[in-house]
Amino acid sequence: MDILCFLFTEKRCDMDYLNAFWVGGLICALVQILMERTKLMPGRIMVLLVVLGAVISFFGWYEPFMDYAGAGASVPLLGYGNILMKGVKEAVDESGFIGLFQGGFKTGAVGCSAALIFGYLASLIFQPGTKK
Repeated sequence: MDILCFLFTEKRCDMDYLNAFWVGGLICALVQILMERTKLMPGRIMVLLVVLGAVISFFGWYEPFMDYAGAGASVPLLGYGNILMKGVKEAVDESGFIGLFQGGFKTGAVGCSAALIFGYLASLIFQPGTKK
């Protein structure tokens, strides 16, 4: 058992790991089935996941889901939709209508920047190219 979980929480951390594992795995399995059973392109499925995460967040269901599943719910693209929606909600509360356009950029910028930087670094290390 993780010592920090034991010291600072009352519930067992083993279940946190187990819940994150099976919920994240279930999300990935469902997406894999969707990819193989439909003619949807992977890019469209990724957009579908982000939008679904934003819709679930809009109705207020994502926070309890994330409390239960932890990283299993926050790491997949559903979690990115939740982050975008949370940023839009906060920006609309602060700035009004213009917050619709700026909220997602504020909260999603770190994830996008990390993906671009790490993708670029990986391309320098592994020298990608087309297969012959």
